[in-house]
Amino acid sequence: MSTEIELDFASDEDVPTRYMQRTRDWYLALGYGNPYRWAHYSEVPFQPLIKPLGASCVALITTASPFQPGKGDQNPGAAYNAEAKFYQVYSGDSSKDHDVRITHVAIDRKNTTMEDSGTWFPLPALREAASTGRIGKLSERFYGLPTNRSQRHTLEVDCPEILRYCREDGVEAVVLVANCPVCHQTCSLVARYLEQAGISTVIMACAKDIVEHVGVPRMLFSDFPLGNAAGKPKDKASQAFTLELALRTLECAPAERTTVQSPLRWSDSHTWKRDYSNVECVQPEELARLRAENDRAKEAAKKLREVLSRAD
Repeated sequence: MSTEIELDFASDEDVPTRYMQRTRDWYLALGYGNPYRWAHYSEVPFQPLIKPLGASCVALITTASPFQPGKGDQNPGAAYNAEAKFYQVYSGDSSKDHDVRITHVAIDRKNTTMEDSGTWFPLPALREAASTGRIGKLSERFYGLPTNRSQRHTLEVDCPEILRYCREDGVEAVVLVANCPVCHQTCSLVARYLEQAGISTVIMACAKDIVEHVGVPRMLFSDFPLGNAAGKPKDKASQAFTLELALRTLECAPAERTTVQSPLRWSDSHTWKRDYSNVECVQPEELARLRAENDRAKEAAKKLREVLSRAD
């Protein structure tokens, strides 16, 4: 009988996925050199809540994209769609429902359905929290944050724009929901920026290693496939519980770099963690096809950015 069985240990594979290493290995296997350098800070800002959460104005920041008819397949299960990306901060009326989707980001398409926006866009749940007095009020707008590999662009363009919106709406605390690996970095950079400006933040995340590597004040980590940071699909109890944990983290974190891990499990098996961008699970001919597919997506995104730049 093994020691693992004797002591009732979990499997050694039942640990958070190392997304930075997976991403590095994946792009090297596709034939790209010069591995991406993730943002990393030794010092982390921390802004305690200015007033009790039940009296605070709270905003939602999402990296999900508004549905854009005519911009290709954005339905549940759709492949990555560069045409559906957005490149500028946007906002929407928090009192209304919105069709925002995550077909434009590198989420875990094999292990989640992309059918229930409650898993990545907890706006209705935050409206409920406001109606019950759990939060003081929800800001008039939610904010859409572009997923940008350029850390400089995020810091110099997107962060000031998000802060401007927060100032206009009297925001005192922010919940950020990340989706793909780069989304997690982008949300982390924005959280840091807002904290330095006096606004308290919490990130709802599935990529623990990326957020902790950047260095943020508060994170709620759910060990779920990417794209499900706000709870399990079609499981309202899971989504409500996950948001409540995020709000508790927001109000109770004692200091910067506070990570709270949700006790919820995605499934009884941990095998789903093997799938995401794992070069050991893909044949060489499939890697060649994926390289060509990625090149096409990059070219489409480049053309779209050029069009937007000319429009500006």
